[in-house]
Amino acid sequence: MEKKLGFGFMRLPLLDQNDPGSIDFALLQNMVDTFMERGFTYFDTAWMYCGGKSEGAVKEVLTSKYPRDSFTVTSKLPSGALEDKAARDTLFNTQLERTGLDYFDYYLLHAVSGGNLARFEELDCFTWLRDKKEKGLVRNIGFSYHDGPELLDKLLTEHPYMDVVQLQINYLDWENPKVQSRACYEVAVKHGKKILIMEPVKGGALANVPENVEAMFYNRSPKMSVASWAVRFAASLPGVFMVLSGMSNMEQVLDNTRFMENLTPLTEEEMKMVLFAGEVMRKEMKIACTGCAYCLDQCPRKIAIPQYFKLYNENGEKTAYEKLTKEFGKASDCIVCGACEKICPQHLPIRKYLRVVAEKYE
Repeated sequence: MEKKLGFGFMRLPLLDQNDPGSIDFALLQNMVDTFMERGFTYFDTAWMYCGGKSEGAVKEVLTSKYPRDSFTVTSKLPSGALEDKAARDTLFNTQLERTGLDYFDYYLLHAVSGGNLARFEELDCFTWLRDKKEKGLVRNIGFSYHDGPELLDKLLTEHPYMDVVQLQINYLDWENPKVQSRACYEVAVKHGKKILIMEPVKGGALANVPENVEAMFYNRSPKMSVASWAVRFAASLPGVFMVLSGMSNMEQVLDNTRFMENLTPLTEEEMKMVLFAGEVMRKEMKIACTGCAYCLDQCPRKIAIPQYFKLYNENGEKTAYEKLTKEFGKASDCIVCGACEKICPQHLPIRKYLRVVAEKYE
């Protein structure tokens, strides 16, 4: 049985933190080797991750070095890169070439929501995806999802042949009205789908919690890391077959594999404690950005939105902001086009928050 921890190739170790494509391949190779040596075999990538370099990294450190039956790879079809129906096959074949594979274990429609669903339907991507499975080019099909439970229920009713749903689930978003993790999870369970979890640590936010929350976790179990509570919360939910973690250093690999090697599900009391911690954090969090950088890819002014939000949340120095503006657009350069908000998985009012950042740092 495959262990429940997957390696997300979205937040890889970088040589330059301001260049998502500057992957530190030497370190990544050591991380992947350690991950595999400890019995973990699931890897998740996508077309645009790491400035478009993630799928190539899979080939560099995994598929060119290990037997095909020793690992599992997932990739995804992005709506934004599809100009017409012909582009579906062109992109898919490029992804197989990039990753060095002749089939994908899992292949998903990427980040399905009310904002891009029309595009997927216009190009008949659901039927196209089923055809890929019938031809043996994909073993399991599904979609990653960023919207409410009502639309999810509709999609799974209309497309019952979907094998898997990838959902954003973590204890901070479990009752978050914008994300609705719990409600979406319950819909997937109702339809009997395999559940793949993304953002269990919410872009690292649940690895750096307020002191009062950290103390709560430490008092319960001094040997468990803060991040372990978030990953174990997600992995403890019935129906979840895999939890992805975007690991960017060896410490994270060692910690995650340590407590996930022989997973001990959270007790009912621990579940309540973790959810209470989420309530505490929701009241204190300023901007709930996960740093996925989808918005940066869409911004016509190349504003470093996730970096600025991280800086603001951490009450960073003005000098750090000014250093970023030498390479990226300033927060005040926003032309209020809204392209960022259409693609934001967290449904954040980005334009509003950019004004807040500009007021603080400019």
